[in-house]
Amino acid sequence: MKPSATIYVSNMSEDVWPFISAMSSSYKREMEIQENLRLSEHDLFSFAGKNNCLMILPSYPSNDYLKYVKNFFQNPNFKITATKIHTGEISKDILYDKEVLEDIDHFIKGCAKVNLVSYCISRQFLTLGAFLKAKYPNIYFSESPDEADSWTVDFYGSKSGIRQLSQQSEADEPDFKMAEGLISFGTENTAKIAAKMYTTNGGVVIKTNKGHSGAGLLIFRPGDLSRNCSDCEKTILKKLNEEKYWVLFPIVLEKYIEPKFSIGGGYPNVEFKIHKNGKVEFLYYCACRLTREGVFKGIEIHNDVLSDHVSAQIVDTGFFVGEKLAREGYRGYFDVDFIAAKNGNLYVAESNTRRTGGTHVYYLAQALFGKDFMYETYTLSNNIYKINTKRRFDSAQLFSLLNPVLFDKKKQEGLVITGTSLLAQNSFGYVIFGKNKQRALKIEMEMEKLTGLSG
Repeated sequence: MKPSATIYVSNMSEDVWPFISAMSSSYKREMEIQENLRLSEHDLFSFAGKNNCLMILPSYPSNDYLKYVKNFFQNPNFKITATKIHTGEISKDILYDKEVLEDIDHFIKGCAKVNLVSYCISRQFLTLGAFLKAKYPNIYFSESPDEADSWTVDFYGSKSGIRQLSQQSEADEPDFKMAEGLISFGTENTAKIAAKMYTTNGGVVIKTNKGHSGAGLLIFRPGDLSRNCSDCEKTILKKLNEEKYWVLFPIVLEKYIEPKFSIGGGYPNVEFKIHKNGKVEFLYYCACRLTREGVFKGIEIHNDVLSDHVSAQIVDTGFFVGEKLAREGYRGYFDVDFIAAKNGNLYVAESNTRRTGGTHVYYLAQALFGKDFMYETYTLSNNIYKINTKRRFDSAQLFSLLNPVLFDKKKQEGLVITGTSLLAQNSFGYVIFGKNKQRALKIEMEMEKLTGLSG
């Protein structure tokens, strides 16, 4: 019998399920679900080199991709299963999938202790966990809060929740500050407030309480809108009325902060894990790579990606947030996103109470380079890279095309493809490792040339 094992549920859509459900367009809603489904492949690298693991994915990866992943790591007793139907709520789908339940049964019965973990601690996942715990006493929840403390997930992982924590903590942690702002309800009142903020300050940021990857985020910079308050209000209201989720959830309005891109690309970030005993563990700091619209692309990790002063400040603030969350009963992963302002200040933008778009990058880098990887290699990632050609590829063709820049174990440099099911939308995910930043960027440029000239 195996002493310890892990079952992982890749439930990305469940993190923002109320938001996805509230999307006005059924097409956009389905595209969001499908994109999250395809992104689940990169979760394989969160368990690089781990043994005794069952991964439950919303879709089974292609054989070419699995063969590619196995070239990196030989994981003893590493199994993958996938639900036949994917509604976006995989934890619910599992309960109605006989074959997946049989896979779980077979896996659990061979283990003394099984940790049930997931991308996020959703209400659907907690229901699945309760069902399995009632059937299998050897199930444990090492990365989940207790039921009584599960409110911490949605509260502190929301835009309004972290803002309230910031306001409560101002005296105890002066570095924990956010851009000037407030919480509003309703589109008409929000448009009035936003117009006043814009005409006064020259910019405003509007966020739904819990969006995803740029959806539910409006950034109006200087010059984007009329400085006439009435005209400005009409434009903002029209934009808000395009999506019904602006009516259903609290809305956070913030003064627009012009980022200083020389400091962590303008968007430093730090990730932690709170263990079951309440210990707060620092994992890594990084620079986030965002589009102009605020859509998350990936991260850059290296010891030198931030100055000692900035890294010390964001890690200190992250520990402060983590200790607050731990005392309230939260358990699992969380990160803190910052904006580096041109005035030299660092402002907290939000916190995510879940695994993040960089968690798999961290575990992959650690598996390849050890715990000191932040000193050993410069890491770049892009979770959804759009191929600059009309030609369509399958997994095997993509591997062949990018062979000149793929990761070389001897040289300890190159590109690791972290997902190929995204090829259905002419995209793929990757992580690049270079001896230094210049080498990593050069590999990325070579990759862009190969994909851009392939048509």
